Amino acid sequence: MNLEKGNLLYRGKAKDIYQTSQQEQVIVKFRDDITAGDGEKKETMGLKGYYNSLISAKLFTILENALIKTQYIDLPEPGYMLSHKLEMIPLEVITRNIAAGSLLRRFPFQEGQTFNPPIIQMDFKNDEYHDPMLNDDIILALGLATSDELEIIREITIKINGVLKNFLENKGLLFPDFKIEFGRDCDDNIVLGDEISPDTCRFWDRETKDILDKDLFRKGESGVIEAYQKVANMILDDEDKKKWSLDF
Repeated sequence: MNLEKGNLLYRGKAKDIYQTSQQEQVIVKFRDDITAGDGEKKETMGLKGYYNSLISAKLFTILENALIKTQYIDLPEPGYMLSHKLEMIPLEVITRNIAAGSLLRRFPFQEGQTFNPPIIQMDFKNDEYHDPMLNDDIILALGLATSDELEIIREITIKINGVLKNFLENKGLLFPDFKIEFGRDCDDNIVLGDEISPDTCRFWDRETKDILDKDLFRKGESGVIEAYQKVANMILDDEDKKKWSLDF
């Protein structure tokens, strides 16, 4: 597949988005940058983008097979994802199955407490305002999404959670929480975008409860890339590994 990149459309904390020769398609480049705390803590870790792209591609494929529309088209090579172009909605949609992270600092939940049904939280994706939590009235007042779109986003998010939670548990992983983003495609359909990776999710080993995600970096602990590699090793099947000539 032709990976010729056009103009740089957007540069985020850890990914670059490039135009392709097809107007409605983009290339997402996964960089090795890793950040925490609104970008105040930042490092570069070799192979981080490599593993995030493999993990995202696998999980997007799982969702596509469950008839959930995503931005994902193909992974022509690790680190570079061919995707549908979306007009991104500046909302971070966070699903919480197990109490962890910032939820414990903000509310009197017990660490490890399970939620059934899960908690769906929406934050304003805006560094200037430090990604504050929103309610529907504020989302509507800011014009970020319509009431119908919010209902669709919630419905899709619940379905995503069910599909991925089941898949990951069967692979030996707990899925405490995750952050996803949505956008509008050329027909104004609400479509899942961005990535699903250890940068945007919490993954715990089901048996040992070991952390296998960016929380290691947040806490200043070692073994970040090894954790990302372990997630890839656990969720990729033999066909995936053969395709990318991976030997874990």
